[in-house]
Amino acid sequence: MCSGGFAKCLGICLIPLAILCVLCNILLFFPGGTVVDTTYITTEAFYFGGIVGSGVLVSKIYHWITLTTQKRKHRTFSHCSMLSSILFAAVGVLGAGYSVIVSAIAMDRGPRCRTWGNDTYEEWNYPFSKGDYLSNHTLWEDCEGPKGVVTWHLTLFSMLLIMGVIQVALCAVQVVNGLLGALCGDSCRNTQQHKNYHIMNLWIPTVNVLV
Repeated sequence: MCSGGFAKCLGICLIPLAILCVLCNILLFFPGGTVVDTTYITTEAFYFGGIVGSGVLVSKIYHWITLTTQKRKHRTFSHCSMLSSILFAAVGVLGAGYSVIVSAIAMDRGPRCRTWGNDTYEEWNYPFSKGDYLSNHTLWEDCEGPKGVVTWHLTLFSMLLIMGVIQVALCAVQVVNGLLGALCGDSCRNTQQHKNYHIMNLWIPTVNVLV
């Protein structure tokens, strides 16, 4: 596959992932699917790993692909275009990597939830430490509410983690693809130019014979 065509397929794959990451991050502001005060929301949700990292920064690659596609149509595609793709892909790696790190920290820390303090009053805190709740589900009972907040927290951050890893991999591949495109040129365009040159070589002798 040519460099430009691969980049286009890459953008098609990244955009749905970016949208899902944004949605996951938004849902984190509603722990357990309920509306609570902002002071009771898990801190990592406000780091916007899914919105800024896997969402906005990764979507910049699609923006570059759109510009590149237009340049290909107007025959202004150049090696500089592929070099710029390396920069955009590197930004995507950083953005998705940021989302992965935030998600991993959030999963290790666990959700902020309502617990009993001194058996006399309710308070909001982080009852888990160092991911102990991941292997011991009985600890989930320490969270009195919101209902299902542990599953909600773990599911959404797991999705962000997985999709972030996929985005990092795709953007890293685009870095290599962009480097190859810059060094070797767009093979699709080179192939089309070769076909046009071959057709012209066949057409000119035919015209001479007819004349």
